[in-house]
Amino acid sequence: MLGIARRGLRLTTGLVLGAVTSAAELPFVVLSGLSLLLVLAWPRGRRAVLRPVAAGGRALTEANRRRLRDYLTTETSDAYTDHRALHYLSLRWSLGLLGVFVLSTALIGAAYGTAWIFIPLLGDVRHFGTVVLSGIGGLFLLFLSMQGAFGVAGLEAKLARRHLGPSRQEELERRIEHLAASRAGVVAAVNDERRRIERDLHDGVQQRLVALGMLLGRALRSQDQQRAEQLLRQAHEESGQALAELREVAWRVYPTVLDEAGLRAALETVAERSAIPVRLDYELPADPEATVATVAYFVVCEAVTNAVKHSDAGLITVRVARGEDAVLVCIEDDGLGGADASGSGLFGMARRVAALDGRFRVDSPVGGPTTITAELPCA
Repeated sequence: MLGIARRGLRLTTGLVLGAVTSAAELPFVVLSGLSLLLVLAWPRGRRAVLRPVAAGGRALTEANRRRLRDYLTTETSDAYTDHRALHYLSLRWSLGLLGVFVLSTALIGAAYGTAWIFIPLLGDVRHFGTVVLSGIGGLFLLFLSMQGAFGVAGLEAKLARRHLGPSRQEELERRIEHLAASRAGVVAAVNDERRRIERDLHDGVQQRLVALGMLLGRALRSQDQQRAEQLLRQAHEESGQALAELREVAWRVYPTVLDEAGLRAALETVAERSAIPVRLDYELPADPEATVATVAYFVVCEAVTNAVKHSDAGLITVRVARGEDAVLVCIEDDGLGGADASGSGLFGMARRVAALDGRFRVDSPVGGPTTITAELPCA
């Protein structure tokens, strides 16, 4: 319900801004048409008029492209011609006026739909049944208006794609480029993981096992029973430490608790193992599919590890929630900020998210706080 309300508010804002731009588009289209009509038979004058007309058309078209992207979730290509931009504006202003009409109708419906609540407070009501019927009619009008708002938004998207693109071929080319880049990123991420695992085994577990072998060898060669027992005790401690480090490496490769108990339990384990207090806000009603859960886990794990190492934070907040067709993962710390998004840790997280066609953002001003957000698409 919250997602629907948020989407409706964003759509309404987009239509209101579209109505505002239509107030500039209609005079622009009329004046541009008259100016070009006056110099139609004069090539030099036509070229002189076309330059400012094209510049104005591009400015208005870019404003509409930003509005469509930010509020109506419609992506368009920037490779359009001046002619297509002017053709787009010559039709777009009518949708802006239609949006004004639809939103005005929605306000009237909302007023009538809620009138039965306020009218009795203003005085005696002789025909309360009429008030109730008008309220029902107002709510029905509000419902129709909201459906009309979604319809206007759909027409806006179709008109923009028709005149500004991207074309079907451009979409396919962009998709191929994205898949090639994400595939290369996945391969690089896998290679980085292999190198990290090899380094952890070589520098940690292997050194422990070498030390364990040396202690056992010295114990076997020792002629002093008391010294041999001391060396065996040290070997026993060394074996325990080697086993603990091996478990740590295995946990970083893939936590079995993710399969056995789910994403929430895995994230709670990350919070418990952190040297800095971690507050976990887990708002998913059910665990996402395995690939999404795995990426969400590793994003949180890497972000918490980076914060512990570099941020000098006192608290890390992890929030996992459901968005529109996506799992939202947000990690925030109150540390020093200034995180480099191109660093190996953050870059590795970005590649994991990109492999799922997700979005990854880092906001880390100097002085903090640092906020890492990942949007992971899911069914």
